[in-house]
Amino acid sequence: MLDLTESWYCPNCHLEETIPRVANPHTRFHTCPKLHMLTAPMVPAGTRARVEQRDREDYVRDELVTRDDRGRPVMSIVTTRDDGTDAVVFAPTATGEIGQ
Repeated sequence: MLDLTESWYCPNCHLEETIPRVANPHTRFHTCPKLHMLTAPMVPAGTRARVEQRDREDYVRDELVTRDDRGRPVMSIVTTRDDGTDAVVFAPTATGEIGQ
């Protein structure tokens, strides 16, 4: 019989989920309390990985940036596995004014 489910886990908060299999490639995300409530990727069960938050190290001023639950500006979340690295990058949001 075919297994139509897939298992995911978070190496930080240890959340585990088994969900119906979906089309590849894809990644499961969740709101991680250990990454200060950011939406972070999960990894397939059995995968050795590290998922880390990278803070912005430049001056923010009045840019609209992603912030964690402590109010700190976040640049990205990086997933490192034995076979490679992936990143979720939080770029600043552009703004403008009418009539100027």
